Amino acid sequence: MHVVIIGAGQVGESIAADLQHDHDVVIVENDAERADELTYSLDVLTITADGSEVETLEEAGVDNADMVLATTDDDETNIVACSTAKALCNSAFTIARIKHTKYLRTWKREAGAFGIDLMVCTNLLTAESIVRVVGLPAARDSDVFADGRVQMAEFEIDEESPIVDQTVEEADRFDSLTFAAILRDGDVEVPRGDACIQADDRVVVIGSPRSVQTFARTIAPEESPEESAEVVVIGGSEVGYHVCRLLEERGLSPRLVERDHDRARTLAEELPRTVVMESDATDMGFLEREHVGDADILVSTLDSDEKNLLECLLARRLGVKRTVAVVDRTSYVDLFETVGVDVGVSPREVVAEEITRFTQSGSAENIAFIESDKAEVIEVEIDEASALAGKAIRDAVVDLPDGVVIGAITRNGEFVVPRGDTEIHTGDHVVAFIETSVLEETTEKL
Repeated sequence: MHVVIIGAGQVGESIAADLQHDHDVVIVENDAERADELTYSLDVLTITADGSEVETLEEAGVDNADMVLATTDDDETNIVACSTAKALCNSAFTIARIKHTKYLRTWKREAGAFGIDLMVCTNLLTAESIVRVVGLPAARDSDVFADGRVQMAEFEIDEESPIVDQTVEEADRFDSLTFAAILRDGDVEVPRGDACIQADDRVVVIGSPRSVQTFARTIAPEESPEESAEVVVIGGSEVGYHVCRLLEERGLSPRLVERDHDRARTLAEELPRTVVMESDATDMGFLEREHVGDADILVSTLDSDEKNLLECLLARRLGVKRTVAVVDRTSYVDLFETVGVDVGVSPREVVAEEITRFTQSGSAENIAFIESDKAEVIEVEIDEASALAGKAIRDAVVDLPDGVVIGAITRNGEFVVPRGDTEIHTGDHVVAFIETSVLEETTEKL
């Protein structure tokens, strides 16, 4: 497949790195120094030029492109680039990364608007990612499969968790939950029954949404369940607005702090269940008067990484149980989580994963990434050619490499608990955890 990527920022680079081994990738970047960097670090062709110009796209071979991805930081540039590419090659599938939902709304009203086949909105995806982890105590990441019937979540286990020093067999007391992996010191371990869960481990589980929620409450019993959680959102940015809107849809009444008078007034009108407070969120006196320290979760969505880090550290000092920060620079996420932020969400990483999920899905119905590149959780529909069809799981896994866990099955829209004697039928949807090192071998058999 011939793929043209316009924009070599963190998003473009991440996508190119994932596609370079199996596809012919061309990157268009107007920063010569940045283009040179990728020439040496990736197996791709780079062109230094403006990706929205006809001549540049022709040089990149867009007339023979199967896919064109516009991933710059400028919405208008991405829209123009996709429109131009579609005019030059109508058969190319175009994907545009945009930040603001106003373009997304226009695109959704008219299929193929702007010459774009798929529009991926950074701000909305970031808000959705934040809201998924807000409802799960101790969760660092979460995703859903099989039309919401299966949930994958990654949890951090602290020293006081009830399952610390237990074996997986001892901790596995949930009817429809599978322990898929333990992440420890940068390594991925597919757990056996006698594997011991230690403090600071990260555990990946797959199961029904109810069982995952029960597991979350078990490992962090001191945290409030979602339906009664008190959430404070700092910053009335578009991300902050969508976080509050999505929380309202779940029946919550968050509080939102916004400094700008006009923006606060607009938000108050558009978010009927949200209490909007106009103030500087770094004012300790204000935070104390409003009892922000009593909140279960604080989400900071301000316009800089430094401000978001400061807000989360202030919240921790006041007694907030859990903090979530938007982190623009992906490389800062680990640093934020090391110094005291519970969850760092990178908009660039979120949108890169979404685009990569689409470009690499192949026969998979859905894909989620674990620790960016260490493993994947995929959903596949079983056909007659699958190595799993017509076999019990204990027999089927013999044909699969180590590093694969069958996490869940849905059949005719119903959740099926995967146990050793569970037979997999043609037409079943299987959700599996797969280490990256055996991904290609496994997907061929699935």
